[in-house]
Amino acid sequence: MYQLSDKILSFYRQTQEANRLTANAKGQLEFVRTQEIIMRYLPAPPAVILDIGGGSGPYACWLAKAGYEVHLVDPVDLHIEQATEASSQQPEHPIASISLGDARSLRFSSMSVDALLLLGPLYHLIDKNDRLLVLSEAYRVLQKGGVMIAAGISRFASMLDSFFEGRFRDPVHRDIVQNDLETGYHRNVTEDLKYFTDAYLHRPEALSAEVVEAGFQHQAMLAVEGPAWLFESFKNYWMDPDLRSVVLDLIRKVEAEPSLLGMSAHVLAIGTK
Repeated sequence: MYQLSDKILSFYRQTQEANRLTANAKGQLEFVRTQEIIMRYLPAPPAVILDIGGGSGPYACWLAKAGYEVHLVDPVDLHIEQATEASSQQPEHPIASISLGDARSLRFSSMSVDALLLLGPLYHLIDKNDRLLVLSEAYRVLQKGGVMIAAGISRFASMLDSFFEGRFRDPVHRDIVQNDLETGYHRNVTEDLKYFTDAYLHRPEALSAEVVEAGFQHQAMLAVEGPAWLFESFKNYWMDPDLRSVVLDLIRKVEAEPSLLGMSAHVLAIGTK
């Protein structure tokens, strides 16, 4: 029986993941861009979608409203409660099933789903063998021709975020960032939740390689936020509908640019079976 580390589970039980994608401009940008990219690759509804590591259900609820049959799996008990509540708020378009589980061992039958989202599991597994097991499980349950969309956190995200937030006065944080850059293993040695929790930070090309190693046909590696999230002025642009459109259009233009991928906090790997 697989289980996330107690440290990661404790982090998500103490933080409000349910509000992360709506609370500020950064989260909203991540949500809008992830939705946009997902919709490019999904088959038409009522296709069956697995949202693995689906958290409190923001993507599952959105896709259920769009007419998909969505099954959410997450390893955090609080998230299961929150997703169940969120689903109950849209009784005409509920999430088809919500269950506690681990991405490394799915209860779904082989070749039983049309598409699969991994918008969290890969960056909470430090060991590459665990990440490949997740990708292999995704490959197993997908129909032939099915699509998998997997999120990674950029190797450089903690350094770039620290420049933005001005955290380098803290020597402990400087050490965390140095270790991130050298090893990809983000380890929060403090009790401060703003420094996130244990995670693996990918180089974009390494995430692509893992997707291919698991058997997928690699379709694209795309930046979610691009470099926009790094600038204080972005918040003002985001609040203006006209300027928001300009920002989103510019991000689209550079979303696949190899020299800029690592500047995005999150990247999405798209693979097909």
